[in-house]
Amino acid sequence: MSIYVGNLSYEASQDDVSAVFAEYGKVVKVHLPVDRETGRKRGFGFVDMENDSEEEAAIADLDGAEWMGRQLKVNKARPRTPRPQQSW
Repeated sequence: MSIYVGNLSYEASQDDVSAVFAEYGKVVKVHLPVDRETGRKRGFGFVDMENDSEEEAAIADLDGAEWMGRQLKVNKARPRTPRPQQSW
């Protein structure tokens, strides 16, 4: 399972996010997508933790919490849906 973390500060680094989630267990991976054109962080990310109970505890405690001046949106990540292909 992966955790979706929304409404992140654009200043947040992977290390910052990892440190917050490490309070709930072992963080396996943090991914903060960046905009292809600007290279700027997009304000959301994904966190993978070692087991489901740690992830559920993090979601329960951090959803709605204020961090770096923003109210976080934290929930289970949904599978990515394929985008329709454009025909030119």
